[in-house]
Amino acid sequence: MAKEIYEIGEHPEVGVVPSKMYAQVIRPERFGEPKDAFQMEEIDVPEIGPREVLVYVMAAGVNYNNVWASLGVPVDVIGARNKKGEPEKFHIGGSDASGIVWAVGEEVTNVKVGDEVVTHCGIWDHDDPHVVAGKDPMFAPSQLIWGYETNWGSFAQYTKVQDHQCLPKPKHLSWEEAACYMLVGATAYRMLHGWPPNVVKSGEPVLIWGGAGGLGSMAIQIAAAAGAKPVAVVGSDDKVDYCKNLGAVGVINRRNFSHWGVLPDWRDGAAYAEWFKGAKSFGKAFWEALGEKKSPTIVFEHPGESTVPTSIFVAETGGMVVICAGTTGYNATIDLRYHWMRQKRFQGSHFANDEQCAGINNLVAEKKVDPCLSRTFDFAETGDCHQLMRENKHPNGNMSILVNAKKKGQTAL
Repeated sequence: MAKEIYEIGEHPEVGVVPSKMYAQVIRPERFGEPKDAFQMEEIDVPEIGPREVLVYVMAAGVNYNNVWASLGVPVDVIGARNKKGEPEKFHIGGSDASGIVWAVGEEVTNVKVGDEVVTHCGIWDHDDPHVVAGKDPMFAPSQLIWGYETNWGSFAQYTKVQDHQCLPKPKHLSWEEAACYMLVGATAYRMLHGWPPNVVKSGEPVLIWGGAGGLGSMAIQIAAAAGAKPVAVVGSDDKVDYCKNLGAVGVINRRNFSHWGVLPDWRDGAAYAEWFKGAKSFGKAFWEALGEKKSPTIVFEHPGESTVPTSIFVAETGGMVVICAGTTGYNATIDLRYHWMRQKRFQGSHFANDEQCAGINNLVAEKKVDPCLSRTFDFAETGDCHQLMRENKHPNGNMSILVNAKKKGQTAL
């Protein structure tokens, strides 16, 4: 007979589901700094539906979305779900996980109890007409990000996911390594492979902002695996070697330039000339880092407000700037003359579909992409590691949290 709850690291028999679990929980009355918003609580283990899977979480990945969840801005995720009729007055975050299939719904056929899996964070209604029609589910009205826009994420002993979210865990990885790459990796994969005809190609130059971060470290490796020539942008010289070791052919330190921000009014001749000088200088730095006078056919964007004007300017004629975030702000400006006359594309991108998630997972399994795990935390430190991310004090690459895994380096139960 199953105990009511198992302590962290005390593994029950595979498939034995207790009634309660430990989880790192955010509640509305604690909205604020992550170190205070996250608290360990005993919570009922969620029930699963016909096409859902209960996963015993061995490790969880850390992403900025649950910094937002802890702050309660820009969206109160708990309040938003309550308005839709969901009863829970709490949020269990976590949009990356590695673990073991512990129970499956009666209609699940792709995984079975005991399978070792990683999970991706794209969910959607299987009966959504958009999905039924075979269209990209990331455009579906029902699409949400699991563990942020939904409850029951990976910061708990058990998590509830849809069956299609489960992918085979790469066997050579530890639990913490397997938990840290899917969200950023799949996002980067879609950005670079998902927007034909502007897809990453062998021999072509690619500009990657934030090369030492979670997204950038994935993008460098994905581009290199395709035979492209990635050039990374970083904020300090001590990150140059890190990016080159991942496959960057060159690296630019953005602090060598000062023209960042919203584009000056084109009618202000002096201000615009100063910006133009900076943008041209950055373009020249790209050529020098690349080693040839070619502009990027793809610019991998996520800073947004500070960098988009330059990204549009330096992109090759017929090239694409693809963006998935706005970490420096959302009011991006562009000089439309360089946009329309040179027929450039400015493409928004958001997470990934099942095929793209499988694409990055295969690259990791083939050891063509490293998860870039930089630091692993204990489950009790969930709030602390999000606080580091909130204060931009986190290390290069990606971070993980041990949940049911007893120690670092384990590859199986």
